[in-house]
Amino acid sequence: MTLPEFQAYRLHGGPDGAPPQGRFDTMSVDQLSPGDTLIKVAYAGLNYKDALAQAGRGGIVRDYPRIGGIDLSGTVVHSADPALEPGQEVVVHGFGIGVDCDGGYAEYARVPHGWVLPLPAGIGLQDAAVLGAAGYTAALSLHWMEHCGLAPGQGEVLVTGATGGVAGIAIDILSQRGYTVCAMSGKADARDYLRSLGASDVIAPPDLSGPIKPLMSARWAGVIDSVGGKLLAHALASLRPDGVAAAFGNAGGAELPSSVIPFILRGVKLLGINANSPMPLRRALWQKLATDYRPSRLALASRVISPKDLPQALAAMLERGSIGRSVVRFS
Repeated sequence: MTLPEFQAYRLHGGPDGAPPQGRFDTMSVDQLSPGDTLIKVAYAGLNYKDALAQAGRGGIVRDYPRIGGIDLSGTVVHSADPALEPGQEVVVHGFGIGVDCDGGYAEYARVPHGWVLPLPAGIGLQDAAVLGAAGYTAALSLHWMEHCGLAPGQGEVLVTGATGGVAGIAIDILSQRGYTVCAMSGKADARDYLRSLGASDVIAPPDLSGPIKPLMSARWAGVIDSVGGKLLAHALASLRPDGVAAAFGNAGGAELPSSVIPFILRGVKLLGINANSPMPLRRALWQKLATDYRPSRLALASRVISPKDLPQALAAMLERGSIGRSVVRFS
């Protein structure tokens, strides 16, 4: 099959360690990273990791040129796996796409068939991209928290960094399942937005200028944290007995100035969330996202942009200028 040339947003390494330069290139399929499955990309999500990669921060991308985009949804063109039929709607996230190999910011993507997940019934291509790595991370957090005993009615669940993509979907899922959600955000104008997603209360981050006490007033039954650093330590000290926290981000720092006291005296649990899960768990959680964990307010927490707006939208993420999830539509 001969395919036409297509457009891709590709990062090119800068000279002498300068930040990479992103530009739209005209490419052919044989220029893509190796893989036995070709996908026509419909949508790709904008993630904080993609924004860091564009800015050349965090050592995200090491080999250039590289097509960014750590998640995508689209339709199969052809595959070495007979179970992946042409025209089948699929989602791909993680496994190094957009980092170690070419990702979703192009009209076509080529990946190994073992990375491709057919969409469960009830999730279309746009919603799949809005969910993407962010929705999967939110679902994975709640999955393991409930595995550790968290259930509605036990008390409030705190969601930090609440205007972020993962957090917004987490608020939606939690509220749908009957949890009382408290959203924490430093954006004063986001209160109405966060309540529209299902938050019962919206609070500002605490003053973290001083040392964190080992124990504080017990308030939270659970915490979904995207910030890390002192804020996560503060949340751990504020968990109720047998409370559980899921941590997946470090926007507030990689250090954790906490102690063992909350774990010993209150029996709290801290779960590390790595969304690069094995495929059986991915399939199970995407099925949950289509059923038990299905968000109902994705339209409120997302926007669709055109490829030409991609560079500016990624830059805005690093300046705290974005809310919710953005996806770029390619076809």
